[in-house]
Order: sequence, then structure tokens, then C-alpha cells
Amino acid sequence: MTLTVTAAPAVPVVRSGPAPPVVRRWATGWPLLPLIATVLLLAVPADGSGPGTVYGVPPADLVSGVAVLVCLGRLLFLRTRPLTPAAAVVLGLPAMGLAVATVTAADPAAALPGFVRYLQIFVLVPAAVLILVQDARGFRIITGTLVLLALVQGATGVYQYATGSGASYMGEDIRAVGTFGPSDVMGMATVVAYGLLAAAAYALGTRAGGPRWLRPGAFCVAALLVVPLTLSFSRGAWIATVAGALAVIALTGLRQAVRALAVVCAAGVVLVGGFGVGSEMISQRLTSITEVTRAPDRSVNDRYTMWAAAAGMWREQPVTGVGLKGFPAHRDGHASIGLSSGSDTAGAGQEFRKQPLLSPHNMYLLVLSEQGLIGLTALAGTWVVILAGGVRRLVLARARGAAAVDCGLAAVGLMTWQTVDFLYADIGGPSTVLTGIVLGLAAWWALAEPERATVA
Repeated sequence: MTLTVTAAPAVPVVRSGPAPPVVRRWATGWPLLPLIATVLLLAVPADGSGPGTVYGVPPADLVSGVAVLVCLGRLLFLRTRPLTPAAAVVLGLPAMGLAVATVTAADPAAALPGFVRYLQIFVLVPAAVLILVQDARGFRIITGTLVLLALVQGATGVYQYATGSGASYMGEDIRAVGTFGPSDVMGMATVVAYGLLAAAAYALGTRAGGPRWLRPGAFCVAALLVVPLTLSFSRGAWIATVAGALAVIALTGLRQAVRALAVVCAAGVVLVGGFGVGSEMISQRLTSITEVTRAPDRSVNDRYTMWAAAAGMWREQPVTGVGLKGFPAHRDGHASIGLSSGSDTAGAGQEFRKQPLLSPHNMYLLVLSEQGLIGLTALAGTWVVILAGGVRRLVLARARGAAAVDCGLAAVGLMTWQTVDFLYADIGGPSTVLTGIVLGLAAWWALAEPERATVA
């Protein structure tokens, strides 16, 4: 008997190569979805009973919580790298200051909601952005989403001015507030300013090898956003935007700085002067900035009064302050009789309301009065470190010819805007969650590992 051995058919060997670009992009891009949704959901009208609102919490705040959970899940199950030691220290200090202010408050239970809100905006959301943004491409996606939101809100604000359907200003319903309503007049101005600075950064910082349409398109977007920002009649946002724009321009070099200033000035002359877009009221508003000590209007007088009240609270409790959410309870005991009962709000689909004055409209004084020197040192120290670190990394990136200079310009511009705006405003309203996003973007540029932040 002859035994015949037949060779088995060869099994093809499938060699695993690198994943296709689309797969790699999806793997690094899907964690950004909660951050993108957080930004875009701010286009939903800000109403306590609006769509998606749960127990008065706006949908953008809810989704920001999802972003934090996604971040936590990646850390626990995918074993992704957590924050760098420097980032952990910088973002951990505010948490410690907030804990001290809550424990030492006269009523810790009443201070607990403030602790949660501050922790969300200044610790958790920035940390989530810092971890979920993996590279410069992710950074550009988030800032691009900010620009898109600014265009939507800005177009809504211009429509409100043109049709007389905005918030009440000097007896006319012309103030551009977007979908945020008259109770949050700073909301649209904040969003538009973020988008303007991000667009300006990409117009000035994009390398020559990028898409041809990007630079002129970004210049056009920045120029267009000047209009709704102007029609917001928000002096604090104007000042902060000028400061942020000057920071971006100064860090791009002399030639591009001159070009950018020329474009901005031309856009202002054409859009405001040439078409007469609220020129008389705008000039009055600009003039009022320099007349705050001679003939201040009621809003300025109220602000000075609340500033003095915040300083008085701090003098009584210099180390730990009066406790989170303690400013309203202690306000009347430290404010003069010149303080009005509230600000009048109306228009943009809302009936006349008296908006109570529950904060000093100065973030530094609010923190100082409620959290004392401990809280102010922790929070403001964090912002200083992020801003200084961002400028340092940007200078080094430009010197080395790094590909992500546009990201650095956007981060420094946004952080400069935030630190200046805090002189005239504090957290509050649906747009507050964007503060956490912006702080996270700035922290990513300043504190992320060098290869993540400087490679395109």
C-alpha cells in the first residue's frame, strides 16, 4: 500500500500594517465629540425651560459633564496617560483653594453648589480638554468650533440690531445678545470675542503650506465678527478683545502685525463708519469708558459700589473670605446706599425684569471676597502660570519653526482676553462653560508634552 501525503493548502498570512489614516483620525478624534457638542449646544436659546435643560441645568453644562466622564473612562479603561506633573499641580491648586473656602464658610451646605460650579469651570473641564485633545489637529477642531458658534451667535445678534428685536439699550431693543437673552448680555459678546481671536490667530499664524483659502478666509471671518462684537455694546468685551488682539499681533512679527492692524482698522471704518452701524451710540459708549470717574452712568456707579463692598468683605476675612456664594448675603452690609436694587433687562423676547446684582462683576474681587487670599492665589496664580507658559512656548515654537504656531497664538490670545475680561466680569450664565474650554485650550498649549503641542 502506498501512502500519499498531500500538502495542505497554504494559509495566507495577513500582516498587520499601520491603520488607515481615516481610522487613526477617528481613534484620536472621537473623544473630542463631547467637547464639540458642549460648544455647539450654546447655540440653543438660553432658557431655564429650554430644550435639553434638566433641573435648570443647560444642555451645554450637561454635555461638559459627559466630556469629564469620557476623560475618566479613558484614564481607567484605556490606561491613557494622565496629566503631566506640572499640569496636575497647576490645575490641582484651585481645587485645594475651593475646598478650603467651602469648609471655612459660615454655611458649608450653602457653599457646596458654588464649590461644584467652580470645580467644573476651573478644574474638571480644563483637565478634560487637556487630556482629550491629543494633538494640534484636535486643538484646531475645538477652536474651529468656537469660530462656528461665534458666526451663528454673531449673525443672530446683527439680525436683532437690524430688526429691533434685541435687548433693550437706551430705550431701544437694539442690543445684540444672540440666543443668550437680555439676562446674559455678556454671553454673545464673549462667544464672538473668542471666535474673533481664534480666527485672527489662524489668519496670522498659519504656515504657507496650508490651504490657500485659510488665511484670507480667517481674515474675513475676524473682520465680520467685529460687527456683532461692536453691536453688543459691551465695553469690557471691547477692551479685552483689543488686549487679546494686540497680544496675538505682537507675537507674530512686525510685518504681519502692521498688515493685521491695517485690516482691522479698515474693517472698523467700513463696517461702522461707512455703513453707519450704530455709530452714534457706539461713540457714546466709547466715550463713557474715559468718563467713568467724572460722570459715570448708573451701571458704572453700581459696579464701583460692589467693588467697594467686595473689598470690605475681604478686609473682614482676609485669609479665607466669606465663603463661596457668600457675596449676595454680605453685599448689603458692605455696600453704600448708592447701590441700586438691580439692573433693568428687557427685549429679545423677554418681558421687563429687574436683574438682581449678586456679584461685583470683577472675577478677582469676587474670588478675593469669597475665598480670600488663599483662593485668589490659587486661581489667579494658575492663570498667570498658564499665560506665562503659553507665551514662553510660543516664542520657542516660532524660533524653532514649529508647525503649530497658530495654536499658540490662539491659546495666548484667548487667555489674554480671559484675564483682562475678568477685570470687568465674572462667571455666570450659560456661556460660563466656555471659560472652562478656553482655559483648557490655553493649558494644553502651555502644559502639554512638547511633542503634542508643537507638532502639526
